[in-house]
Amino acid sequence: MQDRKLLPLSRRQLLTAAAALTFSMSAGVSVARTISGSLPWKPMSAEPPVPVDPRGWRFLTAKEVRVVEAIVDRLIPADDLSPGGKDAGCAIFIDRQLAGYFGDGSRYYTAGPYHTGSPTQGYQGSLTPAMFYRQALKAMDDYSNAHMGKKDFADLSPEDQDKMLSGMEKNKIDLKLGAAIPLPTSTFFNLVLANTMEGFFADPIYGGNKDMVSWKMIGFPGARYDYRDHIEKHNVPYPHGPVSIASGEASWTVKG
Repeated sequence: MQDRKLLPLSRRQLLTAAAALTFSMSAGVSVARTISGSLPWKPMSAEPPVPVDPRGWRFLTAKEVRVVEAIVDRLIPADDLSPGGKDAGCAIFIDRQLAGYFGDGSRYYTAGPYHTGSPTQGYQGSLTPAMFYRQALKAMDDYSNAHMGKKDFADLSPEDQDKMLSGMEKNKIDLKLGAAIPLPTSTFFNLVLANTMEGFFADPIYGGNKDMVSWKMIGFPGARYDYRDHIEKHNVPYPHGPVSIASGEASWTVKG
């Protein structure tokens, strides 16, 4: 695995990896109310999820935004199939996740003792995802300025950005990450790669997948109520296009 060329990622590699995630995502900022009360259940009786407002930034600073937007555009470069990660809203998605439950680590156990975990155990440190991003994004600019021609990461050529990201993935670059225990640089690379894919393929209400671009690209029907007639039609494009949670709300109303 160490010998294969991993960057830039091909679209096929990205989709294969994303399929393994089964469109999973970090704890979302959008919230839905639990349906409770007497039966029978009535459709549309609960409040729908609240879509993310894509304006402005909730966690990332202006300098951090430049780094994240550059990263997501190299992980998902624009081509004739879809826009790049930035235009697809992946940076917005990551910002909103870091500003919410995922970022503050409220659902993680982060108290000691701290030990370097095995590959199957994953991250074992004390930093919350938000703290980890903040430290790693600064470290990327520091490394870039020290070793890549005194330029911030966002100002590097696409080729140099790929070179640096590849070095991070293979642990050939040490960004000096970690608080209680040192963390390999690949830990951050794998985190931002996963979050980028989540932003690209998640429902648009979470800030990414703008205009459902990734779903249109792969022919995913999205949050449609029923598409059973097409499940067995392998290699046949879905004819109706995708529906997001927000845009599908009106069509879910039960009549009569």
